[in-house]
Amino acid sequence: MHAQELFDRQRTTFSFEFFPPRTVDSAEQLYSAITELESLKPTFVSITYGAGGSTRELTHELVLRIKDRTSLLPVPHLTCVGHSESEILAILSRYAAAGISNIVALGGDMPKDAGTVDRSRDAFPHAADLVRFIKKFNESGEHPDPRGFGICIAGYPEGHPGTPNRVREMDFLKAKVDAGADWLCTQLFFDNRDFYDFRDRCGLAGIRVPIIAGIMPVTSGPGMARMAELALGTRFPAPLVRSVNRAQGDADGVRRVGIHWATEQCRDLLDHQVRGIHFYTLNRSTATREVFLNLGVKDSHGLTTFHS
Repeated sequence: MHAQELFDRQRTTFSFEFFPPRTVDSAEQLYSAITELESLKPTFVSITYGAGGSTRELTHELVLRIKDRTSLLPVPHLTCVGHSESEILAILSRYAAAGISNIVALGGDMPKDAGTVDRSRDAFPHAADLVRFIKKFNESGEHPDPRGFGICIAGYPEGHPGTPNRVREMDFLKAKVDAGADWLCTQLFFDNRDFYDFRDRCGLAGIRVPIIAGIMPVTSGPGMARMAELALGTRFPAPLVRSVNRAQGDADGVRRVGIHWATEQCRDLLDHQVRGIHFYTLNRSTATREVFLNLGVKDSHGLTTFHS
């Protein structure tokens, strides 16, 4: 289902993010999580793409497995770093032939061994260039849907780590929307005031596409440290830090704090008419399921209002 239909039919979307497994054990963990979360009937699930295309085939295989063996709607990530125009064209053609309806277009991270990537080969210096190319592909008529791919881009409520100038940041974001993006999903955040300010600034910049909020429950002390590394610039509000500290290292206590905090974030976002909530699951189901239960819903459709 194309993004335009998703957002036309649902006032509030709910979605999950997975990453491709690299080992047998992690694959079993992922498929167990997918089975658990499938019952929540999410609007879609997104599949990440490794730095520099390092998980290209793994991503493709997982996307097709989800599409063919589950009721879920998979939305693969696609990045700029380390890719030529012909490589991106081949990927888009494969997804179009498989009936994939939507793509998340990102700038992408550099691999840890950045010396192996020749950036001079990159056909797309910025995410806006990739969005523009996908839009051109859509117009070629190769996709079975006349509208082509729905295109999602990333937003950063706490500021893009590569763009300290917050005014210019909005110019770059608007350029991606003008290039053809259909909706926007934010990086994770822990203070809803950052999201509301970001959403207001998007409105002032003339960005009218749906904006969905990225949420990742804290489930452990070490997990907070990993979040800070995965999402550079992530701000942990003092009340959250105090609550985690009160647990004094007790794993169950920290987990309860994280689930409660994420639940309250989601409740407040829903009260403020958020267009969607996107859960970064880390390939685990329990924290996301608990947030849903705490919100008092049986499945994601229980929080979804359809237009008449």
